[in-house]
Amino acid sequence: MAAECILGVIGVGQMGGALVRGMVRAGVLAPEQIVVADADPERLAALAKELGVKTAASNSQAAERSESVLLAVKPGLAAGIANEIAAAVGGEQTLVSVATGVLIERLRDALGRPDAAVIRVMPNTPALVGAGAFAVAAPGVALERVEALKRLLEPLGRVVVVGEELMDAVTGLSGSGPAFVFVMIEAMADGGVAAGLPRSTAQLLAAQTVLGAAKMVLETEEHPAALKDAVASPGGTTIAGLSKLERGGFRAAIVSAVRAAAKRARELSEG
Repeated sequence: MAAECILGVIGVGQMGGALVRGMVRAGVLAPEQIVVADADPERLAALAKELGVKTAASNSQAAERSESVLLAVKPGLAAGIANEIAAAVGGEQTLVSVATGVLIERLRDALGRPDAAVIRVMPNTPALVGAGAFAVAAPGVALERVEALKRLLEPLGRVVVVGEELMDAVTGLSGSGPAFVFVMIEAMADGGVAAGLPRSTAQLLAAQTVLGAAKMVLETEEHPAALKDAVASPGGTTIAGLSKLERGGFRAAIVSAVRAAAKRARELSEG
C-alpha cells in the first residue's frame, strides 16, 4: 500500500519545526504531504494549525504513514526512538536524522537492520528563510535516495555531500555558525548605536551588511581575503577597523568557537 505522506517528521522543536516551515513555505511539499509527531501535544497542535500539516498520535504512526522519516529529536533520544519505530520503518523507507553526533551505525543498530537506508543531515536554522546550509552523509545508501533528499532540501538552501567522519566539523561550522553570526550582528549594531545611530537602523544595516557580504562570497567565488582587501583602502576607515579586530583577537576567537563546537559534537558522538 502506498504511503499516505511523503515525509513523516518526528520532533518539531527548534530544528524540526524550522525544516517543516521551510519546506511548506518554499513549496517543496504541500502541508498534506507531511505528517508530524511530537512529545508535546500543544506544540504539535500549534504547528498543525499554523501550517495545515497532518499529525500522528505516535512516532510509529508517523513512520507508518510516510515514505521517508525525518528524526529531529535531541541526540540522547534518537536511538531510543529509532528502536521504537523499527517495526514501522520498512526497507523501502529512508530514515533521515538531524540528531547531532548520533552515528549512522548506531541508528541502524537501533532499527535492527545493518542495511537500513539511514542518512545523516546537519542543517541550520536559516533553512526557515530559504538560506540554510545542509551537509548530507549517506554511506551505503542508494544514490537515488540521496538525490530525492537533496531535492527536498535544495529549495531551503545550499546542500553538500560529505563523509560521515566530517559531520562533527560541519556541526561546528555551519550547524553552530548562525549563533556566532548573530553575535557579530548584535555587536556591529551596538557599535553603530555607540556611534550615534538609532538601534533599529543600526540592526538593519548590520544584518544587511552580513547578508550582502555572504552573497558576494557565494556569487563571485572570490576568496574572502581578496574581497576584504578590495574594501580596505590605504589609510582609510576599513583598515582602521580591521586593525582593531586583529588586535582584539577576532579571527582567532572565531576559529576557536568553530573548533570548540566541533569538539563538543565529537564528544556527543562518542558518548
